[in-house]
Amino acid sequence: MTQQDEDKRLQESLRQKTWDETITKDSWMVFRVMSEFVDGYEKMARIGPCVSIFGSARLKEDSYYYKMASDIAQKITEIGFGVITGGGPGIMEAGNRGASGHGKSIGLNIELPFEQHFNPYVDKGYNINFDYFFVRKVMFVKYSQGFVVMPGGFGTLDELSEALTLIQTNKIGKFPIVLVGSEFWSGLLDWFKGTLLKEGLIAEQDLSLFRVVDTAEDAVAHIKAFYDKYSVSVNF
Repeated sequence: MTQQDEDKRLQESLRQKTWDETITKDSWMVFRVMSEFVDGYEKMARIGPCVSIFGSARLKEDSYYYKMASDIAQKITEIGFGVITGGGPGIMEAGNRGASGHGKSIGLNIELPFEQHFNPYVDKGYNINFDYFFVRKVMFVKYSQGFVVMPGGFGTLDELSEALTLIQTNKIGKFPIVLVGSEFWSGLLDWFKGTLLKEGLIAEQDLSLFRVVDTAEDAVAHIKAFYDKYSVSVNF
């Protein structure tokens, strides 16, 4: 998108709209949102227990974390879970690639002006497109029994925060969250402890909502240990 296109888009978003324009746009958006929820629920309800893998779309096939994500995904299928990713390139592709041929491989894609397209490792019938991030995030959380968070950018942080918040506030069960890469996550975790905890913005027990690991074996072992102790249940 050129700067001229960006300026035009911004000007249009700031333009004072008439009452009729606002009502018409909002009303039709409700129907679009409803259709995404209905389509997502109908398809996802058939998949069975799954683990979501989050991570950057920008990491390439030769990345250390790409290879680890693929390994984690395959190991997840070996303990009886399907794998859900954002359906695009990078870590998402790695997750679907590791699951493909071993268990269910689901892709929840989002329409974006760059980066995003379906990777070829999503199972036919489980490549679902979304226009709205919030609908897509509901599908990630509702149909996942665990979350593996690989290195990523703003989108990955958004997905991690969503899972942490819903577990912290008891809106969903205390499902396992695994952060992969202690070196990558160390700065964020230092901020959690040195700023959020210090200022009383989170509680000490909130730091136990996730586990930090450095190997595929440890990532999957944490999820397996949780479900060796607790039965698999459906989110909210």
